[in-house]
Amino acid sequence: MLLYDNSESANGYKILLLASFLGIELERREIDIFSGETHTEAFLAVNPAAQVPTLVLDDGCVLPESNAILCHLAEGTPFLPSGGYDRSRILSWLFFEQYSHEPYIATPRFLLRHTPADHPRRAELAWRLPRGRRALGVMEGALAARPFLHGDRITVADIALFAYTHRGDECGIDLGEFPAVLRWIARVQARPGFVPMQPPTELKLIG
Repeated sequence: MLLYDNSESANGYKILLLASFLGIELERREIDIFSGETHTEAFLAVNPAAQVPTLVLDDGCVLPESNAILCHLAEGTPFLPSGGYDRSRILSWLFFEQYSHEPYIATPRFLLRHTPADHPRRAELAWRLPRGRRALGVMEGALAARPFLHGDRITVADIALFAYTHRGDECGIDLGEFPAVLRWIARVQARPGFVPMQPPTELKLIG
């Protein structure tokens, strides 16, 4: 399978982390999202939404969206329950990650790492970061009661939320405010097969 990715993307890192835990080999192709490579004719033929990560399966089928890719790779494994309430609860965490977490953790991280200090979008930090802390507070409550987000076993919910959460310090949030989250991060990092998120080869600014 071929993964179109960018080293700065924690959404892509989710896929690499799950693949490592499962022992799945992926061919990875770096896409320069800052130079407009996702908008080239060649890439748009793969994913018209112009986004990474995008996974091309062995049969040539294309699967976009990081959490959909997680579910596809995890199907039939302990990382994704087969059905019922447990599966639905895992899916609810994935929706939470995309709607209530990523816009307020990942976007501030992007702004702080890739825009100059006087960029007009930096004004968004004033309202995004409080919502990021709120999302981490929801996770803190869940993780204070159990080792992982849904019970005693790691699932795709943990992997999806781990990716940007463990880089929360890069968006101006002190993770020390969330001790249960920090313990959970250490728990994920201690698992056999864990691979760290690689730093980008060059930190690029926009605007």
